[in-house]
Amino acid sequence: MFITVDEIAVHVRVEGPAGGVPLVLLHSLGTSSHIWDAQAEVLARSFRVIRPDLRGHGLTEATSGDYTMALLAEDLAGLLDALNIGRVHLGGISIGGMIAQEFAATHPERVASLILCDTAMAIPPVELWRERIATVRAQGIGAIEEAVLARWVTPGFVAAPEARGLRAMLRTTSVDGYAGCAAAIAAADLAACTSTLRTPAVVIVGDSDLATPIASSQALHGTISGSALIVIKGAAHIPTVEKPAAVTKAIVDFLTPRAEPYEAGLAVRKQVLGDAHVARSFANATEFDRDFQRFITETAWGKIWTRPGLDRRTRSLLTLAITAALGREEEFKLHLRATRNTGASHEEIAEALMHTAIYAGVPAANAAFRMAKEVFKETP
Repeated sequence: MFITVDEIAVHVRVEGPAGGVPLVLLHSLGTSSHIWDAQAEVLARSFRVIRPDLRGHGLTEATSGDYTMALLAEDLAGLLDALNIGRVHLGGISIGGMIAQEFAATHPERVASLILCDTAMAIPPVELWRERIATVRAQGIGAIEEAVLARWVTPGFVAAPEARGLRAMLRTTSVDGYAGCAAAIAAADLAACTSTLRTPAVVIVGDSDLATPIASSQALHGTISGSALIVIKGAAHIPTVEKPAAVTKAIVDFLTPRAEPYEAGLAVRKQVLGDAHVARSFANATEFDRDFQRFITETAWGKIWTRPGLDRRTRSLLTLAITAALGREEEFKLHLRATRNTGASHEEIAEALMHTAIYAGVPAANAAFRMAKEVFKETP
């Protein structure tokens, strides 16, 4: 979709359940939101994944002149405001990670955690950036293509289809967008603002990164108290593309730390059914059924709904089909109302019930359609 922010058209991909916890992923200089494709495919099963193209990159409009980290951070603030999103998990690679640091320092109340990938508080030398900006503005992106790609991936990966895709992203980046963002990097020294961060964070870096080497990530890790540092083997500056599975695992492990089944289940139960419903369930519990409430929270929600194999939308549709087939009216209506949080649309619910009619019988599906229409009147 396209959203107007600061008078420019910003292209943004939004994936995952409507009620999912928001997760923003910012890409690197000269690429686009596509460098997070592999991670978004997995993360969108549980999170509301938001991937904008930075100013002058991908399909987002460019403006002329030098950009700053403050400007790019405010682009993000404007985008979140337009999407009516407050607090997010925020990840970024390279300049995306620098924007994330700036945003977390200036809008700490809006950042739940940070995922900083192959980035730094500063990326010297300034002279290199100034030379690159002059070259691009005089000769175009093609003049720096080989030098840039050699730093993005390891030598053995340069000919891979994914690396060729990175090359295509670079070639289609606007001169104004590349030069403007490069100027932001050249001028950035985030040490002072990053040292103020008290946000949970993980720092990820490829072991062969020449642009933002391990030493830069170690410095970042040391500056953000309590952060974790993960080194990805066999990867250079863009491990999200070169070693996607390793990066995805690092992010999933960080965002979904292992918790006791009850605590994990309670969190998911609230996210799917809503805080008010769960609060009522526990408030109405007595000694007679208190253990039962704990049992379903721990088992159904903590051991099944937390499994990564299916996204919440799919689990929601399965639950509707099963409860419709078994004639579990109360449970069916409960999970029908929960679809506002799981992202299952009315059209998808209708398809699930059509499927139910074939495999569980027309009477069961007929009753389910009737109940659904009643509930839809409550929650259009």
